[in-house]
Amino acid sequence: MGKIGRNGVKEAIPEIKKKYNPDLIIANAENLAHGKGVSEKTLTEMMDAGIDFFTSGNHIWKNKDGEQVLRENKFPIIRPANYPAGVPGDGSKVIEIGTKKILIVNLMGRVFFFKEAFECPFRTLENILEEHKNTDLSAIFVDFHAEATSEKNAFPRYFDGKVSTVLGTHTHVQTADEQILEKGTSFVSDAGMCGLKDSSLGVDLKNVYETFLTQIPREHVIPEHGICQINGIFVIIKPENKTTQKIERIQFDVEV
Repeated sequence: MGKIGRNGVKEAIPEIKKKYNPDLIIANAENLAHGKGVSEKTLTEMMDAGIDFFTSGNHIWKNKDGEQVLRENKFPIIRPANYPAGVPGDGSKVIEIGTKKILIVNLMGRVFFFKEAFECPFRTLENILEEHKNTDLSAIFVDFHAEATSEKNAFPRYFDGKVSTVLGTHTHVQTADEQILEKGTSFVSDAGMCGLKDSSLGVDLKNVYETFLTQIPREHVIPEHGICQINGIFVIIKPENKTTQKIERIQFDVEV
């Protein structure tokens, strides 16, 4: 979430690599550029820091550079797959890690998104899985970008045994419901945020209080220095059957 989040991640990744030795690091980038979308500069900065792949969400369009980034397809980033046909960018992608092929999918939930008209995420994922039924995959990773925990709980259960993990994003608040379902799919309702800790979703509190008290919209201010909370999820996936062996929340602070 903004520059403080980017700098916090730079500080955190060496510690994360030392502790977990991950084969792949994925980050949701929709608030990367001062909390509003992405830019080539901020994506390059995070790739240099050690992030391998990026998902996003409905805020990917908040920055004028976001559409161009997706259209040019030069960066390892996807947008939600259930946008209408013809929208720039890919909603899913198969990447290779060593000898393993991993399918990464990004989807939007529909509950509480009153202004948008997203296609059904359930049917969209079913279609994507059908497209890749003959691909030799070692893992299927889904970023489910949604508001409601009810939808975020139903979605992975519907696909239990069909995907490796469903990690929720969007609310910026890490949930404590991480689990491995009966058929081997893991999920958490929300992976959380990398951003200013003493804040409202990464935003300085002064103007947030003003908005709540007066109902007059105020500018979202994101300080560049302070305590940055680092949230994430560590998942071990068994490539022989694409199920989850372990899921663990990552949660610690760094000073920026």
